Amino acid sequence: MPAPDLVTDELTLTGRLTTASNATFLGSIGDAVVVYKPIAGEKPLWDFPDGCLAHREVAAYLVSEVLGWNIVPRTWLRDGPLGEGMVQLWQETDPEQAPVDLVPEEDVPETGWKEVLQGQDDVGRIVSLIHEDTPVLRRMAVFDVLTNNADRKGDHVLAMAGGHRYGVDHGLTFHQEHKLRTVLWGWIGDALSAEEVEGIDRVLEGLQGELGSQLAKLLTAEEIAAFAARCVRLRSAGQFPAPSGDMPAVPWPLF
Repeated sequence: MPAPDLVTDELTLTGRLTTASNATFLGSIGDAVVVYKPIAGEKPLWDFPDGCLAHREVAAYLVSEVLGWNIVPRTWLRDGPLGEGMVQLWQETDPEQAPVDLVPEEDVPETGWKEVLQGQDDVGRIVSLIHEDTPVLRRMAVFDVLTNNADRKGDHVLAMAGGHRYGVDHGLTFHQEHKLRTVLWGWIGDALSAEEVEGIDRVLEGLQGELGSQLAKLLTAEEIAAFAARCVRLRSAGQFPAPSGDMPAVPWPLF
């Protein structure tokens, strides 16, 4: 059987993800399982008034591809049963892994993990928000800084069986104003690796060519200029930033 044409073959809805804040459906295109988010099902957001969330999700995928780190599953725009929307290949995660977790403070591992913050649970016990200290998650943190991700929740990090981590739900990205809210703050002040710098350089080069042309169809000129400035700023600083501004540094809820 030939592989389905993911852009033109029929998209059939098979279910709905009711926990999502916007209309989000499971579907299939041939034997490919996909997530479908129709633009018509997006709720208006006062702080993201320009464009649509679906375009931002596709823009995030394009940046992921140029970085070369396979952070975002394949994502594209196409027509569907409820009109044009974002479609993304479904990823089957490993339920035994938790790259981001909440644990009692006394259970924070001594190595291999980063502690982000502490708080109290519903019975007053101190708990710690932690995440893995791995190259793949570091790259996702770099990606979030560049794309100005305002919603990196723990559940937006998908744990794959082989150790890879995908990032999903990138509708709140690329705002021209500082909006970074993430659970991946564990590397504040750490120097960027050579691989991470090379990824940023690929994006800066791409903005002068095909990537820039693609993003111009999805984002405003002001958003693209702000994105380029963030790339230059992080490249020049050479280290992971700390939270800044008056807005919360982490999304809520955390997961």
